[in-house]
Amino acid sequence: MKFAILVFPGSGCDIDMHHAVNEVLGKDAHYVWHTEANLDGFDAVLIPSGASYGDYLRPGALAQSSQAIVSLKEFAASGKPVLGVGNGFQILAEAGLLPGAFLRNKGLKFRSGKAKLTVQNTDSNFTAGYENGQEITIPFAHEFGNYFVDEDTVADLKNNNRIVFTYADGNADGSTEAIAGVLNEQGNVLGMMPLPERAVEEIIGGTDGLPLFNSILKRWSENNVSQA
Repeated sequence: MKFAILVFPGSGCDIDMHHAVNEVLGKDAHYVWHTEANLDGFDAVLIPSGASYGDYLRPGALAQSSQAIVSLKEFAASGKPVLGVGNGFQILAEAGLLPGAFLRNKGLKFRSGKAKLTVQNTDSNFTAGYENGQEITIPFAHEFGNYFVDEDTVADLKNNNRIVFTYADGNADGSTEAIAGVLNEQGNVLGMMPLPERAVEEIIGGTDGLPLFNSILKRWSENNVSQA
């Protein structure tokens, strides 16, 4: 399976994502600079965190000026998996690939640490390796982590089981309905604010993010590898 790591100016966690895929999973990951805008030949796209374009205007907003967004939308429409974490989630929302918008944290300050999440949906490309209702611990680092959606959108997300992760430890940043991760309608695009690539080795504090990446691999293998 071949992963593209889509890199924008200011992406700060692309190396973390590359390490998680190449060194921990032992799979093939390549950096794709946003101006290359060619996602042909890749099986999945990962959009790392950071501060694309310095978070000017709004986090993720200026990324929409890149040709890469056109390619990203075409890739997502093909049904292949797309994962955006942190600023990557913000980019997906600004691109219209996921609903909602991001406000400053409720406390108006940058926060980092580890968040406890509850897995709300295990029937997805990204969460098949978890148990429904399982609590996991994933690092986070953001100033605009306050995810906002209106009441109608919340109802749609709930009715269609598109809320994948919720905060289980107080939702300090104020996200609507304590949402930490959501899917698109097709179910192949996931955005989440916590950073699973920072939770794939015991030496860096835990492996609760590893089942997410293994779930992507498992679903891809089920759909693409012929059984003897």
